[in-house]
Amino acid sequence: MRVPNSPRNETTRLDTLRSLDILDTSPEERFDRLTRLAKRLFDVPIALVSLVDSDRQWFKSRQGLDVCETSRDLSFCGHAIHHEDIFMVEDTMRDERFHDNPLVTENPKIRFYAGFPLGVSNGSKLGTFCVIDQEPRTMTPEDRELLRDLARMAEQELSAVRLATMDELTQLSNRRGFLVLGQHVLKMCERQQQPASLLFIDLDRFKKVNDQYGHAEGDLALTTFSRILKACCREADVIGRLGGDEFVVLLSNTDNTGSNELLTRLQFALSEHNVQARRGYDICYSAGAVKFDPDRHETIDVLLQEADTIMYEQKRTGS
Repeated sequence: MRVPNSPRNETTRLDTLRSLDILDTSPEERFDRLTRLAKRLFDVPIALVSLVDSDRQWFKSRQGLDVCETSRDLSFCGHAIHHEDIFMVEDTMRDERFHDNPLVTENPKIRFYAGFPLGVSNGSKLGTFCVIDQEPRTMTPEDRELLRDLARMAEQELSAVRLATMDELTQLSNRRGFLVLGQHVLKMCERQQQPASLLFIDLDRFKKVNDQYGHAEGDLALTTFSRILKACCREADVIGRLGGDEFVVLLSNTDNTGSNELLTRLQFALSEHNVQARRGYDICYSAGAVKFDPDRHETIDVLLQEADTIMYEQKRTGS
């Protein structure tokens, strides 16, 4: 049996998946209608919407399967997310990657698998839309196109979930998405006894930009700042726009020194931009930094409130 490797963008992929706040949620008709249709159209005993988590595959929708998750090490979907198109195994008993897989030798006795990877706008493959048979089989070109169409409909439903956690203008996490993902990161840091820090950032004199130059220019300032902030952060950092001109960054495995280093990079990058842009105003900010303390910060909300207070004190004093 061959255990599936992790994609190169695994950190981003998992962050994207968890920001949807969809894992371990109740069944939803918008996904179930697609798997029911696939089961009927392909005449297969099993059809799934499978989401590949760090150590498991969890089924958002399942037809013909009693369990709601299996180990990622055993998963066919863990292999499928490396592909751009349908990943198909016509006969598992003749495939050295799967012939001794417990999902083949024991229930559900998979002999045929076809899965289309479910992607979102940032390129991450979060899972698959797949059909499974207990007999070997092939797929015609028409069958393949039908599976793609159903999978793309499932992708659209995932995108709808993603929009609820993403800020449309900046494509950063919105408040809801940040709170969900941030809480997960804090739990991980506490469990692994790693430090974490949070930065609360508020743009200075942003209302003046809107009033003097118009809201289109204000939107440009927000998207520009978002782009520069993201470029200064690490892949594993959780970045969000809470609303208006308020931004936040949660840095895992990082203490106050790391927070200060990020602010230094950000200030340098913004200064360069302001010199080159010449738009009649400078993008500048105030920031509050707080080191995560599990004894004081029971939730991400508490950590946010403390950082918010520090940020406004800095803005008031100009320090």
